[in-house]
Amino acid sequence: MKLIKQLLVALVIASLLEGWWSCDGCFENERNALLQLKASFNYPERMSLSSWGLYTDDCCKWENIHCNSTTGRVSKLSIRGDYWASEWCFNASLFLPFQELTSLSLQRNYVIDCVENEGFERLERLNKLEFLDLKGNLFNNESIVSSIGHLSPLKSLNLAHNRLESVTDIQGLSGLENLEFLDLSDNNFDKSIIPLLSVFSSLKSLTLIGNKLENITDFQGLPNFKNLEHLDLRWSTLNNSFLKDIEKMPSLKILLLSFCQLNGTIPAAKGLCELKHLQKLDMSNNDLSGTLPLCLANLTSLQLLDLSSNHFIGNISLSPLGTLTSMHTLHLSRNLFQIPISLLPFFNLSKLKHLDCYENEIYADIDVPTLTPKFQLRTLALSGQGDGGVFPKFFYYQHELEYVDMSNIKMKGEFPHWLIRNNTKLYALYLHNSSLSGPLQLPIHSHVYFSDLDISDNHFNGSIPTEIGVCFPSLNFLNLSGNGLTGGIPSSFGKMSQLTELDLSKNQLSGIIPQDLIVGCNLLGYLILSNNNLQGQIFPKQATCELILLLLDGNQFTGSIPYSISNCTGLAVLDVSDNHLFGIIPSWIGNITSLNILDLSENTFFGNLPSSFVPPRISEVYLSKNRLQGPLTNAFYGCSELIILDLSHNDFTKRIPEWIGNFSTLTYLLLGYNRLEGEIPIQLCHLFKLRLVDFSNNNLSGEIPVEIGNLDKILLLNLSHNKLTGLIPQSFSNLTQIESLDLSYNNLNGKIPQLTQLYSLAVFSVAHNNLSGKTPDMVAQFGTFENRSYEGNPFLCGPPLSKSCSSSSIMPRVSEEDRKDHKKDGGFIDMYAFYVSFMISYAIMLLTMAAVLYINPHWRRAWFYMIELSLSNFYYFLVDNIPFVFRCY
Repeated sequence: MKLIKQLLVALVIASLLEGWWSCDGCFENERNALLQLKASFNYPERMSLSSWGLYTDDCCKWENIHCNSTTGRVSKLSIRGDYWASEWCFNASLFLPFQELTSLSLQRNYVIDCVENEGFERLERLNKLEFLDLKGNLFNNESIVSSIGHLSPLKSLNLAHNRLESVTDIQGLSGLENLEFLDLSDNNFDKSIIPLLSVFSSLKSLTLIGNKLENITDFQGLPNFKNLEHLDLRWSTLNNSFLKDIEKMPSLKILLLSFCQLNGTIPAAKGLCELKHLQKLDMSNNDLSGTLPLCLANLTSLQLLDLSSNHFIGNISLSPLGTLTSMHTLHLSRNLFQIPISLLPFFNLSKLKHLDCYENEIYADIDVPTLTPKFQLRTLALSGQGDGGVFPKFFYYQHELEYVDMSNIKMKGEFPHWLIRNNTKLYALYLHNSSLSGPLQLPIHSHVYFSDLDISDNHFNGSIPTEIGVCFPSLNFLNLSGNGLTGGIPSSFGKMSQLTELDLSKNQLSGIIPQDLIVGCNLLGYLILSNNNLQGQIFPKQATCELILLLLDGNQFTGSIPYSISNCTGLAVLDVSDNHLFGIIPSWIGNITSLNILDLSENTFFGNLPSSFVPPRISEVYLSKNRLQGPLTNAFYGCSELIILDLSHNDFTKRIPEWIGNFSTLTYLLLGYNRLEGEIPIQLCHLFKLRLVDFSNNNLSGEIPVEIGNLDKILLLNLSHNKLTGLIPQSFSNLTQIESLDLSYNNLNGKIPQLTQLYSLAVFSVAHNNLSGKTPDMVAQFGTFENRSYEGNPFLCGPPLSKSCSSSSIMPRVSEEDRKDHKKDGGFIDMYAFYVSFMISYAIMLLTMAAVLYINPHWRRAWFYMIELSLSNFYYFLVDNIPFVFRCY
């Protein structure tokens, strides 16, 4: 006891003499050094370290600082920067007071270099520093890295996300003889770095993600990595020889090779199969193919295997995977495996918890033995394609399931409500498109962990159970769409206070939307009730909501759009099309500034469009098939992000406004089936992103603007059923991407320009105009157009029309003067045909008169009397006037 007292007294005296100790539980020199660091690091753009010295003087209680419990000195220090920091130089001498520092993290500080004479070599005095994290800085020269090489005690070094490139940049690290963990990810090293790193014989973990390790065939340094346990080469470029050479690292426990462009088959001998200590192997997202070699059975320590997103084939029952009894997690998704729905090949994997097999071929077993699986799965993803037969029996033995996805597999049976009952921790069940049928029966008891249910596109019938909200009070996502459900929407939905997404579309539901659904589900963001038989108001009169997407199309809702929708201030999509809504479109829709898509089509809205009734940032507007009328005033003026505008099948009048050319983002413009008049505005031709233009069935007049030919991205142009005149512009030959061109039922004249280079054209019609001359050559796509594309043009000839262009009666003769008039006026009259037809008509008229006078004596006497009277009058006219003429002379 006396000795202990003497030691304590000596320690106190030593501390007082040195002036290090602080009554506040923190060494004064270290506290001062920390405050200097704060001043050094915390330049104006950053707010980190703000709490240092703010609430207490005990630096051991400051954030990101850990002190040694015995000595009270700072042992761990973390100063992590912000992504918006600017580049700066680092003063390493500020860390010298921390003599017992073992761990230092300076992530994301955008350090580019050290202050002159204050480099990392000054930190040699920190002889206890073992962990140094410099991830996310901007080191790009060998001097600063070489100075790190003086920190001989280092065991872990992280230089990821810097600007290191050449081998010379890291040669200075060769002095780190104790280094066990090295991370050089996301720099720009090439394959020559591998031999250099082989000097680190004690290295246990090496991470080289995202470097330029292309075509690594020479791994001469690999034998020196005998102690390496963790190797991460993700996002490198390797070839299959690497899988043979990998046996030179027999201590490997973790090997990560995803996105390495590996191809071909896995070598069936040695190489990978010799890594008997391997616990985690990730070879996902490569181009590997073929069957799995049987030698993989040697990997008896393997706990995680990821082979997803490759091209492996073969029946999984014949693979070695069923022998890997240490397996905990197995990922086989997105391959070409054949997997039995019974999962019989995995029954002996007693430690298996996570099985991912989606997007493979799933098939039904034949004569499955009555065995009990040894595994208790937590997650199962088995969605794919194929016929799975009956619902798999192994589910009856599972009690720890948390996530199940069996979508897109044809199975027989009803909804497996017992699966939810037997697995109380189950939170997600996906059975989309699984051919299940029958009524929707739910578990008896409430399941508070259950959050996601998708049984869409099946054959369930009957009504939605009235107690669904009580059974699943914590449901977050529910999709019952695409079934045959009938009846009303249960009011118990209002008890799902956590519900954010609800899809009941494509059923046969009837009745109204219960107010409890909107009021109770106050977190609901996505509500989809499309294509049912719902009636009444589309929304409660009083509601506050968080809706982002509201789809009510294809129902029988009546009334007007309720003002309560304006409370949905975050609404992005509103679709109430194909209902029986009526009234004037409310102007307050423009107040929903988040609205991106508005669809009010196929209702009976009437009246003029309100001015600025759509938000300025809207991108899609559908108002077709209503009874809207009046001119297109400034309703859409200022909608700078408009992409689709559909106003077709209404009763709009007057001219197409010139401001239509202000929509620089417009892609689809549909104004057909209205009563618009006047000329096509030239401003339309400024919309170079247009893909579809439909002005059909209006009263448009004038000529087609030649500038439309500049819209070289257009796919469909329909100007049919108008009163357009003049020529078809030759500039249409520039519309090289067009697929449908309809100019029928107008008053166009002249020749059809050469359009045979429009190779994408699938629909073409110039029928019922006044066009003349020869039809386009029957080549390429024009060889597919039939007579109806040209009919109704009496002076048009050539195939596919029956009229031949060689007949003079069909091909009118045109003088040079007439051709000039044609160019000037946009057309000409066939004078030869006119004279011939006039003479024939005149002759017929005379013969008809002669025949009538010959047959009818009464008319004949009247005719001659009229002639005699006319001659008498003419005679007396001459007698009365000729002497007067002579007298004038």
